[in-house]
Amino acid sequence: MSAQPQESTPEGHLPEKNLRAIRRALVVPQDRDGFDAGLDVVLAEVRASLDLGRLSEFIHAWWLIACDSVKDPQGRRDLYERAARVQELADVGEPIPRGDKTWRELLAERGVER
Repeated sequence: MSAQPQESTPEGHLPEKNLRAIRRALVVPQDRDGFDAGLDVVLAEVRASLDLGRLSEFIHAWWLIACDSVKDPQGRRDLYERAARVQELADVGEPIPRGDKTWRELLAERGVER
């Protein structure tokens, strides 16, 4: 008997590291759109180079995003809302407010060391 892929990703369970599971775990439309567009580019690169390394990198990067999506779906939505507000300010030439924390501080809070 073989394990069948799950049709949905239960909240709190990390997705498998394959394209179908990763895409299914992306809860924000902008993430799914970015995944689809990026996959088209990567597959074209793989066809041209016959090097699967780029596909492996793509899968790993998007798996990390999918894990973030599963762990904090509202955080992903908030990210795109903030990005849209910043873009609107930039489009009209308004100054973009800077938070009190640096990128390093924000990454450190998430346990990412650079």
